[in-house]
Amino acid sequence: MSAPRLSEFIKAYDVRGVVPEQLNGEVAFAIGSAFAQVVARPDGATSIVVGHDMRPSSPDLSRAFAEGAASQGLDVTLIGLCSTDGLYYASGALDVPGAMFTASHNPAQYNGIKLCRSGARPVGQDTGLDQVRDLAQSMLDASSSSAPPTTAPPTTAPPTSEAAEGIISELDVLADYATFLRGLVDLGEIRPLTVVVDAGNGMGGHTVPAVLGTQGGLPALPLTVIPLYFELDGTFPNHEANPLAPENLRDLQAAVLAHGADLGLAFDGDADRCFVVDERGEPVSPSAITALVATREIARERAAGRDATIIHNVISSAAVPEIITEAGGTAVRTRVGHSFIKGEMARNNAVFGGEHSAHYYFRDFWFADTGMLAAMHVLAVLGEAPRPISEAVAQFTRYAASGEINSTVADAAATTADVRAWAKASAKDDAQAVTFDELDGMTVTHHGEPMWWFNLRASNTEPLLRLDVEARTGEVAALISAEM
Repeated sequence: MSAPRLSEFIKAYDVRGVVPEQLNGEVAFAIGSAFAQVVARPDGATSIVVGHDMRPSSPDLSRAFAEGAASQGLDVTLIGLCSTDGLYYASGALDVPGAMFTASHNPAQYNGIKLCRSGARPVGQDTGLDQVRDLAQSMLDASSSSAPPTTAPPTTAPPTSEAAEGIISELDVLADYATFLRGLVDLGEIRPLTVVVDAGNGMGGHTVPAVLGTQGGLPALPLTVIPLYFELDGTFPNHEANPLAPENLRDLQAAVLAHGADLGLAFDGDADRCFVVDERGEPVSPSAITALVATREIARERAAGRDATIIHNVISSAAVPEIITEAGGTAVRTRVGHSFIKGEMARNNAVFGGEHSAHYYFRDFWFADTGMLAAMHVLAVLGEAPRPISEAVAQFTRYAASGEINSTVADAAATTADVRAWAKASAKDDAQAVTFDELDGMTVTHHGEPMWWFNLRASNTEPLLRLDVEARTGEVAALISAEM
């Protein structure tokens, strides 16, 4: 049997494949070995940290990866069940490279790997992931056999270097992770709040009680947390752990209204993203949350006499850079994807970064993304003033957006060319009215009235073409969306 083609599921910034046809124990072992050789050892690392989510295949896959890394002489610390930002915490606090086994919000048949260098620095297509893929592929091709795929680590694969076998050990970092986050945002003096949290049977059910509760001896917070689907279950029996899809927020919205809660929080499968629902049961745009947190971080930096740079991606609302500038910060625009935005965060020493997909990045968290810390900022804003969350975010919502529209097309390049031709024609006699840029996919902006812009790009993780439209009014946004 031929080895799986890793190029089919190792994409721009992570690994995301079907188990066991694409991602299995043999593949995980090879990727672990390649990660050790390409990333960890050249960086001078002698050990790595590995964590995993609640998917049924995650423990065996993470163990196989650890065996592969240990075969190259690296010591491996297994931290077991954790959120992706929990893995980033461990990488940052221990100053070692890391691997997180998760497929985030993907359906149950998937699993994946997010890799990082020491200090939670990203590993993407431009920072080593391509080389990891190619080396792992060569090892799989060399050992290809007729044996069926398995989720267990191979028993006879020899080390591919002369290094002595590394030691694999275990460590629980959950309490330290929770204590660290509590030290970044003080929630001890906020007014009492009632919060509904939908963990979607994902890792939020593991981390929310630790951070917002009293596990590990942390002091109680003035929060009443009403849990939805905190049972860890990688088959997602209630709904997919993808809060970006409106149907996956319905239970949370209903619970917020039923309990008269102050707000609702929804985490995705690996709990690195956080979505907010206001007291009326209405979703709050992640761009509005980006602007809200950005203004807090800019004010803190300016009070300390420092300039503040904020990163946002190409599909964030046009209001985000406007609000950043008005607050006295510097806005930097970048591509979609955690490895790209983390790189820009580090290059610019940015204090904060936000993506419209509800990934939020913090300088004080090794420039990595953490949905939990963003949630704590929202709780702080709400708890520091006697007003509902809908009023707190109203000033950050200036335009109407379509939401992400995903389409499967026969030829993405041809479709994009057709859209470009339409946009040029829409400018008519004023060629300056419409501008194009290709920082990530194609962004087209109409600068006249009515104002509108859209971004069209191929997904980095799924076989889709994604469209995001924003305009001065909802009517214009709907019209442009329909044309697209």
